[in-house]
Amino acid sequence: MNFTEAFHVAVRGLRANRLRSLLTMLGIMIGVAAVILLVALGNGTSARFNAQITSLGTNLIGVLQSRGSVAASGRSQPLTDKDVKGLQQDSQPPRLLSVTPVKQASAVLDFQNSMWRTSIFGSSQSYLAAFHRTMAAGNFFTDGDVRTSTRVVVLGDKPVQQLFGGLPAAALGQTIRIGRQQFQVVGVLVPNGQNDDVAVMPISATRNYLVGGDDTVDQIVVEATSQATVPASMNKITNVLMDRHKVNSPAQKDFEVHSNLELLHQYTQLTDVFTLFLVAIAAISLLVGGIGVMNIMLVTVTERTREIGIRKAVGARRKAILKQFLIESTVLAGLGGLAGVVVGVGLSLAGKSVGASFGQFAPPELSIGSVVLAFTVSLGIGLFFGAYPANRAARMRPIDALRYE
Repeated sequence: MNFTEAFHVAVRGLRANRLRSLLTMLGIMIGVAAVILLVALGNGTSARFNAQITSLGTNLIGVLQSRGSVAASGRSQPLTDKDVKGLQQDSQPPRLLSVTPVKQASAVLDFQNSMWRTSIFGSSQSYLAAFHRTMAAGNFFTDGDVRTSTRVVVLGDKPVQQLFGGLPAAALGQTIRIGRQQFQVVGVLVPNGQNDDVAVMPISATRNYLVGGDDTVDQIVVEATSQATVPASMNKITNVLMDRHKVNSPAQKDFEVHSNLELLHQYTQLTDVFTLFLVAIAAISLLVGGIGVMNIMLVTVTERTREIGIRKAVGARRKAILKQFLIESTVLAGLGGLAGVVVGVGLSLAGKSVGASFGQFAPPELSIGSVVLAFTVSLGIGLFFGAYPANRAARMRPIDALRYE
């Protein structure tokens, strides 16, 4: 019996027991569809994280005050304007595109008895470039505003929603109270989904009117020339600040240097583990489906014992019997896998088309590799779990098979 004949015999055997075959294929279908859909969900979640971090800038480096560690002198030195100038003026490679100080606070914004507490960022004119922000309306404050401590503020999307009904144009030119001082709204930031609940003002104004007039900063944001130069730029920043703070050992430095690129790598590893976990869960469904294939094939071999005996009596070789039942189990699993591919791909595409309507929901990202792998595994399951029933049928003695009732 050649392959074509064995295939037709297998199909006839499956058609003879349609309901039983359908129920068996259902287990494989659910497993394959689950693998495709869960991998797509994992890919979508990973893509959402990557897009959010990339929007913040993968070439950005943040310098923060360290907690717990101190310099050799035994005292922890804060980050100051002199540190900012030291980084800006250092001529050693690699070149830094920008060095931006940030002074943070929290305050209540008051406009016509409507109040909203938000984060205050005191910074320089390079804030927009450093944080990859753009203006929805108005203009950002200037270097002159920073030098003269001008009481101007640029609002994020959240305060505009709460105080001005979400209309950027309505906020421009208005005077709002922040703390005990009056500030004029000169601009509104385009929302980015990350730092929208914020009010940005000149760092000098933050110090003079909100938090005190010292020269310390809470964070220094450094923009490297490219993603490739981030590691070298981080080393440069560390060396410059260690020299300024008179720290001899990296273990004693009183500041921390982090990059969005590191955060991206961490999220990538996390989502990879998450996706692997989801696939492992889906693989259990495939395993259960494979056990179902073996069970049905054992029943099929038992029901067709006399047929096997007759075929062997007229000269069918053991190899032919083995091939026939292996093809039958593979066709059974393959059809289930094909149905699972259709269901999994359909659900993934449907989820992607409607995902944008559900806010924070990450739309599935279909992976062709997962489709091919899931279908290939379904065929492998047919071979693996059909091997024992097929071998059992092939090893039957003709005389015993013919006597079977």
